[in-house]
Amino acid sequence: ELVKLACDLHPKPYKVSDVLARAGISQIADRKVNKLSGGQEQRVRFALATAGANDLIVLDEPTTGMDVSARQAFWATMREQADQGRTVLFATHYLEEADAIADRVLVLHRGRLLADGTAAEIKAKAGARRIAFDLEGSIEEAP
Repeated sequence: ELVKLACDLHPKPYKVSDVLARAGISQIADRKVNKLSGGQEQRVRFALATAGANDLIVLDEPTTGMDVSARQAFWATMREQADQGRTVLFATHYLEEADAIADRVLVLHRGRLLADGTAAEIKAKAGARRIAFDLEGSIEEAP
């Protein structure tokens, strides 16, 4: 019902059956959301995000709780969306996903932009051996 509602409300909706199939949740479409596993809930969120032809898709930790095959299917669909001219913006702690999927990577720390470029560019910069410390207070001489 939730996915159908999202499709009904979208100005450029996809067919509900296609959205369910793309998210890999056709077989659980009749279940209530509160009865789903964490990975299944993520797939429902994925279905909601792709219920229609969006110009921009924003995802926060989209593959958390998904198994490997679900992750692969998810990213294949996101690549299709990007290939159709849509912008896919996602936040992740899975750096291997950002490396494999993203055309452009932004590295943020406490709201500050630390790096911006392709994954290869950022890895090349990170390859430089540099250690930095931020110290608060004063350093007293040891006895």
